[in-house]
Amino acid sequence: MREGKQHRWWWALALWLPLSGIAAERNFQVLHYQTMLDLDIAAGEIQGEQVVRFRAGDAPLQQLELDSGALQIAAVRQGEAPLDFTQGEGKLRITLPAPLAPGETSSVALRYHGKPPFGLEFAPARNEAYTVFSTSQWMPSLDAPDARATLDLALRLPGTVQATAVGEVMPSRLLDDGRIERRWRLRTPMPGYVYGFAAGPYRHVQQRHGSIDLHFYSVDRTDAELAQVFAATGDMLDFFAARAGLAYNGDYHQALVARTIGQEMAGLSLLSEAYGKELLDDPGRQGLLAHEAAHQWWGNRVTCAGWEHFWLNEGMANFMTAAWLQHAQGEAAYQQMVARWEARIGTLRESGADRALVYPDWNRPSADDRAVVYQKGAYVLHRLRGELGEAVFWQGLRAYTQANDGRSVVTRDFQQAMEAAAGRSLQPFFDTWVYGTGGQI
Repeated sequence: MREGKQHRWWWALALWLPLSGIAAERNFQVLHYQTMLDLDIAAGEIQGEQVVRFRAGDAPLQQLELDSGALQIAAVRQGEAPLDFTQGEGKLRITLPAPLAPGETSSVALRYHGKPPFGLEFAPARNEAYTVFSTSQWMPSLDAPDARATLDLALRLPGTVQATAVGEVMPSRLLDDGRIERRWRLRTPMPGYVYGFAAGPYRHVQQRHGSIDLHFYSVDRTDAELAQVFAATGDMLDFFAARAGLAYNGDYHQALVARTIGQEMAGLSLLSEAYGKELLDDPGRQGLLAHEAAHQWWGNRVTCAGWEHFWLNEGMANFMTAAWLQHAQGEAAYQQMVARWEARIGTLRESGADRALVYPDWNRPSADDRAVVYQKGAYVLHRLRGELGEAVFWQGLRAYTQANDGRSVVTRDFQQAMEAAAGRSLQPFFDTWVYGTGGQI
């Protein structure tokens, strides 16, 4: 997700980001979602069917609670038996017919419909729909970033509408009414907030980069323009893979949609048509392209365990964006980013809005709060790089990323990895820059 501009996405994010600690209270784990969406793009409405497979935790499980946004649940069943459920404050609470024993697995089937107020954007003039972060607004799920599950996703669309989504493309199915059910399978457990799709009358360009298939989509751009917009993508993935010490897995899809500030998903990034035009006019404006690509490692594969550690996602992606610009465009481009971070932190301090990077109450973030996570988070990584030197810093970052691939992390995990690389305690640095608000800019 991109730093900067005000957008109703931020309002949506503020509405549903949970308080810290809620994830720890769950007594179950969702293992898999099987979701089918029937999209009415003109009306901005959806109908959905879903099967949720889950496992009870350490105690008997009587009630399953999912985030359901503004969706209206029509029915919940287990096998042929209807189940009791309630909805309120964006939650769906399902009462199981009998307590599920610790460690036992089960599943429930849902039918639902709705007109998402956010999280799923409709652009009827372009015959387009695409998701923006708030997954529970279009499929009941767990919003918590530490909740990882696999996904089977199906979209029912007219034959003239193409689509891209998270996961491996599976065979489509022709429906009796002439529409096509397009399907994908996400085999690697991922946080629900990086599920998503884009659907529209897209032009689709495919390129091969090493072992990776790159896919580009747009309503407005020609094949040649799409290739130009995303020309740096392969090199970016190579750069981030080398810094992470982890090869990129699978294909990578990027779509230009009607309007977005930038959205990372599992193997898919969405950017705006306006940003695509910016890149055609000035190919050097690669920051947002790099930011969303960096999230494929830092944010998707290594994910903050709670939103209070969100800087590990966004501060890291911002810093890695600057590192890419340094690599691709030179030291001046990197230092320009650093100067912007310094200026923003200075403004925060002058207004009394500076905060520690670890937020105990990250549930209604302001613009200044986001600046702390995005810009100050990146700047602190820049300072740590200077503190440790090139070799030790990148060694520590690789070790942190490799050790936590497919896991959810807290700030202490990052600190310990950097301390192991440095061979010494970094507590004074973290006390000053991460857990406190000290340090001279």
